[in-house]
Amino acid sequence: MPGAFEIPAPSRWRPDRYDGFVALGCVIRGETTHYDYVCGESARGLMDLSVHKKLAIGYGIVTVDTMDQAWARALTDRGDKGGDAAHACLAMVALGRRWRNA
Repeated sequence: MPGAFEIPAPSRWRPDRYDGFVALGCVIRGETTHYDYVCGESARGLMDLSVHKKLAIGYGIVTVDTMDQAWARALTDRGDKGGDAAHACLAMVALGRRWRNA
């Protein structure tokens, strides 16, 4: 099953059809350094897409130590990081359109 490491790939398949993407995921720290690689590389992959493909990316990959922290960031009445990522993406799409039309 795909995980957070694979999130950037689908955004690259059809960047010409969309102005932006919302990347949602959760990485929970385990006992190995795998956590650090997944967090860093998924963020880098999405930033590379944003810059090189001129895409608005809403970054909603939460990186936590425990499941309780994940729920605290995900629930809409608490952290709502998914909603924050969607709003950030929409704001960047609007900004890009405004600049292109200026």
